[in-house]
Amino acid sequence: MKLDDAERAMALAGLPAWTMVDGRDAIEREFRFADFNAAFGFMSRVALQAEKLDHHPEWFNVYNRVKVVLSTHDVGGLSRKDVALATFMDGVASGQR
Repeated sequence: MKLDDAERAMALAGLPAWTMVDGRDAIEREFRFADFNAAFGFMSRVALQAEKLDHHPEWFNVYNRVKVVLSTHDVGGLSRKDVALATFMDGVASGQR
């Protein structure tokens, strides 16, 4: 189910590094790592979780940077799946997962 305005505001308050994408009901974040190996390791861990959640990110990788956009295409915007995957990504990037 698509998040309503109050749910979206609460979710973004808990994900301060993520921002809304202009013109879309989606959130984005760019992660930076020490090198390509660390960026690829991050993407591998996220890919395994994305498969478990059956929710896959839009992402772009160049060397040590990974830009991610999350939106749930089935509902046409942000959902709890996006919040869960963003939270997981933040944890992996900070070394907490």
